[in-house]
Amino acid sequence: MLPAQLESYDQLRKNMAMRDRSLREKVMTLSEAASFVQDGMKVGIGGSTMSRTPMALIWEVIRQKRKNLSCSRCIISTDGDLLFGSGAADHIMSSWFAQGILWGLSKVLRHHVERGDKRYDEWSHLAMGMRYRAGAMGIPYIPTRAMLGSNVMTQRPEALESECPFTKEKLLLIPALNPDVALIHVQRCDAFGNAQMDGLQFMDIELALAANRVILTTERIVSNDQIRRAPDQTKIPFFCVDAVVEVPYGSAPHECYGHYEPMLDHMDMYVKQVNADPIGGMRAYLDEYVYGPASWTEYLDRIGLASLLDATQKGRSIHND
Repeated sequence: MLPAQLESYDQLRKNMAMRDRSLREKVMTLSEAASFVQDGMKVGIGGSTMSRTPMALIWEVIRQKRKNLSCSRCIISTDGDLLFGSGAADHIMSSWFAQGILWGLSKVLRHHVERGDKRYDEWSHLAMGMRYRAGAMGIPYIPTRAMLGSNVMTQRPEALESECPFTKEKLLLIPALNPDVALIHVQRCDAFGNAQMDGLQFMDIELALAANRVILTTERIVSNDQIRRAPDQTKIPFFCVDAVVEVPYGSAPHECYGHYEPMLDHMDMYVKQVNADPIGGMRAYLDEYVYGPASWTEYLDRIGLASLLDATQKGRSIHND
């Protein structure tokens, strides 16, 4: 009989093989797409730090009062603050958890983890990517040298040292990571879910292939004809995708390369508020910017037109068409 973890992984592969991979339109509302995320699920988050964060989806998941989520991302930023502070997530896996390079490590993270009501698992940056890659390849683990010689390895009992059967070198075996659902924001995609990304891709391709379901938000939905004109730019294919939502400024107040830079005035305000009081400041922020607005458009209105236009001008100025 196979070990329990292999039995469950075999079932996972069977479940993924049964997915509907037909070419069909998948456009829906933000609320409908976020409803794919249910309590207790493993959620993979695309982008990195403050880049292409699927903030609109995270915003809506929090509004739907999801609980006990286990979230993973290559580098967590203020999205992790919101997930911990709202109670949506009680477990986060990442290689770094900060409010952004300008503001340093998250005091919201420290408050909850040191108090013991939330769990944070630290992996190396490469290890996070390799875990997604193993999941995308359909194998239960992958050998790597990542974390060998680092004390990060001592914090991760899930990673096992092993000897290469060919070279006899020491390797580290790290388990695959297959989220129940992935949340990814892209610059453009068609109604079927063929997604194109500009700039850095981070770990989003591996994440999309590893996840059981993929929800895409996009700055704009374009025609399939436009996608076919530049097929080399399509990084996530339709057969991985379950939902498509057009959400302009879907990473706000973070950035989306080629469209807008971070809204730093809003970020400065946020960081000062929650760092001064990780509980009260977060509660006030959630009431004002997450639970208060009736729609994503109203949320953007509260950030302010001046901030949006300034971020857009700066974002477009560094992008070469």
